[in-house]
Amino acid sequence: MMWWGYGPGYGGFGWLAMGLGMLVWVGLAVATVVVLLGRVGRPRRGDGDALAILEARYARGEIGREEFLERRADLERR
Repeated sequence: MMWWGYGPGYGGFGWLAMGLGMLVWVGLAVATVVVLLGRVGRPRRGDGDALAILEARYARGEIGREEFLERRADLERR
């Protein structure tokens, strides 16, 4: 059999293998972009927790109004 310089190839399913390979690469690129963009604009882990803890301490009377306002201002500056 002569291959005319193109090699043995994948038979009749070469187009399917190439198409699936392309889909894998495109899927990885899209997943990477989604993951990276999903992290933008989200608060850092623990930022909301710190404010909630501070508010709970103030509500329980563990800290006074002045200390609460100072610490809340510090948290909001971050």
